[in-house]
Amino acid sequence: MVTRNPIQDKAYEFALNIVDYCRKIMREEKEYVLSKQVLRSGTSIGANIEEAQQAESKKDFISKMSISLKEAYETRYWIILIRDSGIETEEKSNVLFNQVQELIRMLVAIIKTSKFNLYNSKK
Repeated sequence: MVTRNPIQDKAYEFALNIVDYCRKIMREEKEYVLSKQVLRSGTSIGANIEEAQQAESKKDFISKMSISLKEAYETRYWIILIRDSGIETEEKSNVLFNQVQELIRMLVAIIKTSKFNLYNSKK
């Protein structure tokens, strides 16, 4: 069994929800451009978190987690755009919005803690 941590689990669950969200948009709304954007960025969050687990250094870890954070912010933008344009319901979009907000909060905390530990271990 693979040992995972809460951020990995939440990012994976979010990615599965994004896949469902995008499938529905593509199937029912025939909207392919925005759905592919949110699919790409939304699944990239977890992929970068996974990559960070194999970082070669603390700086590499921080870099990978920072990329994941950027993808989370981009995903949040696409979800808001899809919601506000009426492509998908407010209810479904808001669930994903809340999930990505939680990922953003967790990533910010991880990055801040990692930077603090990196710079204070050198003193």
